[in-house]
Amino acid sequence: MIRLQGVRKTFRAGESAIHALDGVDLEIERGEFVAIMGQSGSGKSTMMNIIGLLDRPDEGAYLLSGRDVAALDEHARARLRGSAFGFVFQSYSLLPRMNALEQVELPLIYQGVRNRRRRAAEALVRVGLADRIGHTPTQLSGGEQQRVAIARSLVVDPLVVLADEPTGALDTATGHEVMTLLSDLVDQQGMTLILVTHEPEVAAFAHRSVRMRDGQIIEDTGRSGAANAEGSAPIR
Repeated sequence: MIRLQGVRKTFRAGESAIHALDGVDLEIERGEFVAIMGQSGSGKSTMMNIIGLLDRPDEGAYLLSGRDVAALDEHARARLRGSAFGFVFQSYSLLPRMNALEQVELPLIYQGVRNRRRRAAEALVRVGLADRIGHTPTQLSGGEQQRVAIARSLVVDPLVVLADEPTGALDTATGHEVMTLLSDLVDQQGMTLILVTHEPEVAAFAHRSVRMRDGQIIEDTGRSGAANAEGSAPIR
């Protein structure tokens, strides 16, 4: 479903060039749960931004369900981003005066979707918050706030959910609960999930781990546990 071919992205810092992505090749199939790992500066967040159409590659191809999306204009990119991707961030990004139901409705309002309240309520049920739909962020725990953010990402029925350090603001026990929820959504409902993390304990929930260093994929470990170094056996 996702294919990156020879993707490069360079940032300028004065006279210096930072090669955030340096010729990356990657394929991700529908229904996979993939963790992208690496230390700060490895390129993992840049890769997620390109996959989620938040940034463009300088070179290379990006195919989404067979469609070349790298060259789309900004309007087409924004429309596709809103319908094809759900985003979950470390900071939750909830609006302080809105209750959980209203938070989850927001993406549907932007798309002009009907039956918004019903769909938002159903999304909150999926993440175990049926009894918290009228609560604002200050009335919710950190784990519950992240569940609201997950419901908001699911309500548009995206092709892919992108989660950037989703447990970074949570304690260990709550983070484990959130990762169990995400894992269950993948296994039980066929969701495609790409997770960025630097924590091995979080990445262990995924079916497959892609490890990055200096803008390149240095290891790709699949469901079987076999590790493929970059340039060896093809990615599943």
